[in-house]
Amino acid sequence: KKAGDPFLRKEWYDIKAPGVFSVRNCGKTLVTRTQGTKIASEQLKGRVLELNLADLNNDDDQAFKKIKLCIEEVQGRNCLTDFHAMCLTRDRLCSLIRKWHTMIEAHVDVKTTDGYVVRMFVIAFTKRRADQVGTNCYAQSAQIRKIRKKMMEIMTKEAGTVQLRELVKKLIPESIGKEIEKQTQGIFPLKDVYIRKVKLIKKPKFDITKFMELHNDTDADGGVAMLRPEAEEAQNLITAEVKAAEEDDE
Repeated sequence: KKAGDPFLRKEWYDIKAPGVFSVRNCGKTLVTRTQGTKIASEQLKGRVLELNLADLNNDDDQAFKKIKLCIEEVQGRNCLTDFHAMCLTRDRLCSLIRKWHTMIEAHVDVKTTDGYVVRMFVIAFTKRRADQVGTNCYAQSAQIRKIRKKMMEIMTKEAGTVQLRELVKKLIPESIGKEIEKQTQGIFPLKDVYIRKVKLIKKPKFDITKFMELHNDTDADGGVAMLRPEAEEAQNLITAEVKAAEEDDE
């Protein structure tokens, strides 16, 4: 019996990135067509895709970060994804490591306000003073411990007070790394402070309404509906003029 070409039984699905990123259509994926009890959309859910942040945000300066997205929902031919992990590229990490410097690393598990448990790893390097004569700039072990404690505090504070999508927004411009660099200046000056890796350890129960909020908004920072009623002064000027004209006629 001649085996048929397996690719004839497959179909392509589009991958949609969350609203945090500027490029929403970020790729395609293959899946075998629904046949009997093997449903295509079930086969797709849980797939993890690795993408470069430069492609997701159309910005070549961010090419050293890799983002993993996980398919959570399939609608028609679209696979809707959510943030799954982030890491730095191997070449970037290797380019940071130098002789005569101290490398300081720390990691911490944080629970975001929407119930995700995230493990974050940070990496930093000591910095030479501008007027330094000595070849090395090693930090003492007590200073390293202080810096590590500070790092963990800042990561817990920055990640534990926001939702996952806000955390992703902080990871893209590396604002947590800058904050660590600023606050540890008094212990020992640091440079190249990066969140080198972020992993999702636990996810809360899947909530489709919250998940769709991530994808429905074309712009992540779109305005929210006004809860209070509009003031009378703020009513449309034309309607105000029409009303005034009607009153005059009477």
